[in-house]
Amino acid sequence: MSQSPNTVTVKLLDKEYALSCPPGAEQGLIEAGEHLNAKMSDIANSGKLLGLERIAIMAALNLSYDNLNSTHSENESNEEIATLISTIDKTLAKFS
Repeated sequence: MSQSPNTVTVKLLDKEYALSCPPGAEQGLIEAGEHLNAKMSDIANSGKLLGLERIAIMAALNLSYDNLNSTHSENESNEEIATLISTIDKTLAKFS
């Protein structure tokens, strides 16, 4: 039997949005909303007059860019670690 989704209220730029989420995901959605609200507030307070839609798009693009860059950095780190492990294995094999 599947559980019905819960409703969480997220506040973005002083406007409240009721969102459905699966049971157990409430805190994560609240934290995501707070993070998005902070980004949107930064953009709204930048001194430029922007509409809500443009603020939301700019925030989404910024968050997406940050996410993609952290993924690329993580992949590069994993490749570097794999190279180091391979080098260590080859070096140890010489002494075996």
